[in-house]
Amino acid sequence: MYSELLLPLLAAMFLAVNMGASGTAPSFAAAYGANIIKRLAIPGVFGLFVLLGAIIAGKQVGVTMGKDLMPPEMLTPDILTIILFSVGLSMLIANYLAVPQSTSQATVFAISGPAIFYSQLNSPKLLFEIIPTWLILPVISFVLTLLIGKLLYKRIKESPLVDYERMSNHIILKALVFVSSCYVAFAIGANNVANASGPIASMVLNELGIDADSEENFLVIITVTSLIIAPCFAIGSSLFGYRLLQSTGKSIVEFGPVGATLVSTVTATLLLIASVTKGIPTSLVQLNTFAIIAVGVSKVGWKKVIVDRTVRKFWIVWIIAPLFSLALSYTLTALAHRYGIIIF
Repeated sequence: MYSELLLPLLAAMFLAVNMGASGTAPSFAAAYGANIIKRLAIPGVFGLFVLLGAIIAGKQVGVTMGKDLMPPEMLTPDILTIILFSVGLSMLIANYLAVPQSTSQATVFAISGPAIFYSQLNSPKLLFEIIPTWLILPVISFVLTLLIGKLLYKRIKESPLVDYERMSNHIILKALVFVSSCYVAFAIGANNVANASGPIASMVLNELGIDADSEENFLVIITVTSLIIAPCFAIGSSLFGYRLLQSTGKSIVEFGPVGATLVSTVTATLLLIASVTKGIPTSLVQLNTFAIIAVGVSKVGWKKVIVDRTVRKFWIVWIIAPLFSLALSYTLTALAHRYGIIIF
């Protein structure tokens, strides 16, 4: 029986590696773009704070991913392997294209594939809670960052009373940027680790014959699985993180420590609110990119940023990758059902 758990666990670790690569950009792209942290130092710091976020604040999202989208008893090793493989492949393609992709959206859509095939999808949860959050939070991220940039950041920079260049190089401000980047990594741990650990927790409870509906049992198992999954984020950051840091941190717009702190604080706060209040798996990469775009708009205007080649590539991959996860997981489930590998 325990050998059946190995393949889904390896698939979850593969997914976590890809999530770590994708998550590096929204956590440390701002600090990297402002030349505050060296590239080689990022994976270790990133992995540590992802682990802390998963353990301290990640349980609510784990419940959503492991129990709320489809009945937990359906998360067998076979179905979970299909789900995690579909997400991992989608993320691998996005990472190869150097586009930080939403792990949460890809995972939710991959879970929806088998759920739709067996008519077990919790549609109200998806349609009335999760998807509206995906649409609203990036807009809030953009608007908040733009308003703060226009009302505060730009005024400080243009004020004759402030030596902006000297302020930007002050050690305290650079330390604040570093802290805010760690804050983002913590938020990633609170939200994104559950993409893998939540479904894995339900599968383990099912295979051990333990009641998956018991919140106490579920929270114990998800804590253990998070301790296995979270360190894989650091591995992914080390292997694939550089190209994503480059495309997000330096290709859209150049900005300094003040802009970096603004981007990190706004996006991490919105993600943590979604995680601890409603347990909604949310796209940090989109929150982060919209905030960076807002900084760019406040500095160089709408037209130059919106038509930027990097931004256009982001839109395309953001649309295609989750749909690819859904189509792949649905197709693999249908094939497995047809050939008797999965029977319900």
